[in-house]
Amino acid sequence: MESRSTLTAWLGRLDAGRLARVLATRNDATSPPEPRTLGEVADRLQRPGSVALALPRLTLPCLQVAEALAALGGPATPGALAQLLGATDGEAARGLDAVLETLADHALVWPDGNGTLHMAASLRQAWEAPLGLDAPLEELLTGVTSDELRGMLVALGIKPPGSKQQRLAALVEHHSDPEAIVTVVARAPAIARELLAHRAGSAPTQPPTQPQVIMFGTVGPGLESGVRWALDRGLLIEDRHRYGAARMPVEVALALRGPGRHAPFDPLPPSARLVSITSAEVEREAAAAATAFAAQAASVLSACSPTPPARLKSGGIGARELARIGKAAQADEAVVRITLETAYAAGLLARDGDRVAPTGAYDVWAEQEPAERLAVLLRAWRNLPLTPTRARDEDNKALPALAGAPPCNGCRQARHGLFSAAAQLPAGQGVKTAADLGPAVAWHRPLADTTCVDAMDAMDDSPFAAVIREAELFGVIARGALSALGAQLLADDAEGLTAACRRLLPPATGTARIGTDLTAVVAGTPTARLAVLLDATADRETSGTASVWRFSSGSIRRALDSGRSPDEITAELSAIAVDPLPQPLSYLIVDTARGHGRVRIAPAVCVIHGQEPALLTELAAHRKLATLGLRQLAPTVLVSRSPLDTTLAALRAEGYAPVAETAGGTVRIEKALPPRADAPVPAPRKSGGRRGTRSTALRTTSEDLAVRLLTAPPTVPEPDPFGSGVPFGTDTEEIVAGYAKHLSYSDVRQLAHTIDAGTAITVEYVATSGSRTVRTLSGLELDPPYLEAWCHLREAERVFTLSRIHGVMPL
Repeated sequence: MESRSTLTAWLGRLDAGRLARVLATRNDATSPPEPRTLGEVADRLQRPGSVALALPRLTLPCLQVAEALAALGGPATPGALAQLLGATDGEAARGLDAVLETLADHALVWPDGNGTLHMAASLRQAWEAPLGLDAPLEELLTGVTSDELRGMLVALGIKPPGSKQQRLAALVEHHSDPEAIVTVVARAPAIARELLAHRAGSAPTQPPTQPQVIMFGTVGPGLESGVRWALDRGLLIEDRHRYGAARMPVEVALALRGPGRHAPFDPLPPSARLVSITSAEVEREAAAAATAFAAQAASVLSACSPTPPARLKSGGIGARELARIGKAAQADEAVVRITLETAYAAGLLARDGDRVAPTGAYDVWAEQEPAERLAVLLRAWRNLPLTPTRARDEDNKALPALAGAPPCNGCRQARHGLFSAAAQLPAGQGVKTAADLGPAVAWHRPLADTTCVDAMDAMDDSPFAAVIREAELFGVIARGALSALGAQLLADDAEGLTAACRRLLPPATGTARIGTDLTAVVAGTPTARLAVLLDATADRETSGTASVWRFSSGSIRRALDSGRSPDEITAELSAIAVDPLPQPLSYLIVDTARGHGRVRIAPAVCVIHGQEPALLTELAAHRKLATLGLRQLAPTVLVSRSPLDTTLAALRAEGYAPVAETAGGTVRIEKALPPRADAPVPAPRKSGGRRGTRSTALRTTSEDLAVRLLTAPPTVPEPDPFGSGVPFGTDTEEIVAGYAKHLSYSDVRQLAHTIDAGTAITVEYVATSGSRTVRTLSGLELDPPYLEAWCHLREAERVFTLSRIHGVMPL
């Protein structure tokens, strides 16, 4: 409540412009309905979800300052914060002021009327032990009795006051003086000094000579006296609410670390190797890259139009389909992947059963100019929650495209950090190599996904290599600097981005230069009409800033098969050719057309043939046989669109006497079985002798059993999800069973119990690449259809899909 009141008061002191800037910076906190009072604004700004969304956008010094302020505990003065960070003067002090201003713009840290700094309560909870420090003394003393406080004061040589509150205040006042703490520790036994120095983080680098773990009831005999000495004086506090090591108050730890030890603070981004460049060079290279990518992206989506790529059973587009599309579009795998992902995000592609097909929006997009096309893909790439060119997972297994992986906000923030890092470069200068921007990206977005490494090149392990490579493909980064496209992406200006694309990219080319070597060369990006015509009549060889098609007899035959006549092909190619059609191409069209259609293949369900042409002509003209779809191919041959038995029956109904043939050409013999009625079998006649008694009894028993089975009433089965006779035991079991289709009922119960109990478990997991791995997981959190857990194989947090878990094993 105190933080809410101070935040409300601070918001009230802001002018209208500053308040609008704060709300714009944290626009997630002002979602409808709009807050009506400053108190409601303060409540929304301090929501844990709102703070969590703001953290990934902070720079490294902002996080460092926030962590240092969290380490100081409650409200702190700017002087104490500056002393802790070592930013009391010079460039560091100015950097600290700028960082505090930025944190205030995000409503994460703000001053009260006396200048004391306050921070959002949920922001303090982002660090379990900020700077490796524990909670303040007053917080750790919660639950301590008055007599215990009196004993601590007496041990410190301080006369204890009368009330508990006065004793608590006296002890906090004493521990707030670093010199007093140092004086007390200087008089401590050697074992206690070594123990406290190690716990404060100020011990020498050599390993301690004795165990340093301090557990309740498990203190080693060598350390018992030192621990008791520190506990008696409040230098270590026993935590009565949890079992574990004794805790050191933050005031004690900072005093023992000394004034010369400061928290990390990097107010300036890391320097990179810079070279001099001109804006014309940046614009020229950006235009070349953007033009090439726009042409290749159009080719990739054009290749997906006639034959949509098939999806794998496990989801996504596999390596075989990616290679097919890349070969058809003459584009490498990185371009294919980034085009498919951005087009899918922009709504140009969508799932259609077991394929990914272009949508109606693609047809509109294909008719636009290259600048408008590129702007659509750039806007989708800017906010894409993944790294599209990442082709391999942590096991170096191939990843399919459009696999539907969980959204990764870190990938998005890495992209935004790249824009910010490149925008901070001095005017007229760029980095020597684009990879040098990686450390600067990490400074601008320290919480971004640093594993965005371009797995297309296993030797390139520089940070954010994949996202930098993607920016170069788009022309966002050119000559190691931010281009006009990147500046508009940084500003998130859609209209400005389209205008920049129009300035950099030439309009689409509607003509081609056709040579005597049977090639068609298009400079720039071809129009949709030109690309469709050339794709129909020739084979694409290259694409990019200049695209090349080659004519062949196969490509001309393909055009003739699509319904074009030789004259239409010649006329359409003449209309788009810069010069008259070369003679070799004209001859190729004529020669291919001469042999086209000399052999024809007709569909037929069955064939009618005979020795009398007049009879077959009569059948073809018979009105009552029109439903058979008869067509005369030769004087003695007819084809029918109806099955053989249907055709045979229709001809016989009209008085003809046809016979059917087998597939081998022999006459099919038709022999009808005499009809028999279904009648019950009479009961066997009883026999008076021994012969037949045994078989009669057996028949009687079988009949009785059949009668009992037929007359038995149906039974309604009990709820039985897995056929084991046992229903679901908990809601977790039902949720897990709904997604983990590959698990047996016992495995579902075991996994659900592990989630509820918080224990560890070993699972057999099938990755998106199809590879099977056995992983030990702990700290499981269910987020259907995903399972978040700590993976002991990768030593990192991972997100697992429940449907990919094929087995579980207890530890």
